[in-house]
Amino acid sequence: MARLCIIPARGGSKRIPKKNIKYFLGKPIIAYSIETAIKSNLFDEVMVSTDDKNIAEIAKKYGAKVPFLRSKKNADDFATTIDVINEVLKQYKTKNKTFDIACCIYPTAPFVTKTILEEGLIQLTKNNFDTVFPVMAFSYSIQRALKLNTNNKMTLFEPKHLNSRSQDLEKAYHDAGQFYWFNTSIINKGKLWTNNTGVVIINETEAQDIDTLEDWKLAEIKYKLLHEKKITI
Repeated sequence: MARLCIIPARGGSKRIPKKNIKYFLGKPIIAYSIETAIKSNLFDEVMVSTDDKNIAEIAKKYGAKVPFLRSKKNADDFATTIDVINEVLKQYKTKNKTFDIACCIYPTAPFVTKTILEEGLIQLTKNNFDTVFPVMAFSYSIQRALKLNTNNKMTLFEPKHLNSRSQDLEKAYHDAGQFYWFNTSIINKGKLWTNNTGVVIINETEAQDIDTLEDWKLAEIKYKLLHEKKITI
């Protein structure tokens, strides 16, 4: 079964300018996603979908293919991941290339490893899921979340859990924002989360959402801690 890796990297990032090629501990952050995908040997092709020629050149430098540039329509602030994936698959089809399984790895996901990718693929194929993606547990019980009014007066989202012990509450998880494995046949449904979606659970040291420069610095610190050699005493 042919497998494609799609790394979506448009040029118009707003909160962190040139985010997808900003240097992260010595090299463009997109390089981590590209190199991990290639070294995993899980894909027949690793490609970057971008509208930016500079990003395209950097992507090719690190081993990815850029067989075509993304359309302007799917490079604006309103284009979704599913829009980009759809465009990529259609473009390949015009070149008589089709894929049964694909993985969309985000360009700002330096924590992704071969092991996590392999686990996701195993879950997808073994359980015949439509999609699989990594999730993390919320660090605090969401059942005891707070909301504030304009005067900073606090109320609970779920008052019935005011006196509940956190260990008695059900665990909740959120998307780690790293990658999505999927069967390409489900793309016509227009969504990546279906009623037949599985997950890979990772811990909070294995991911970091990067939306601000503060997030960026925190991600670099976490990455260093995660990869530093253990000292034997």
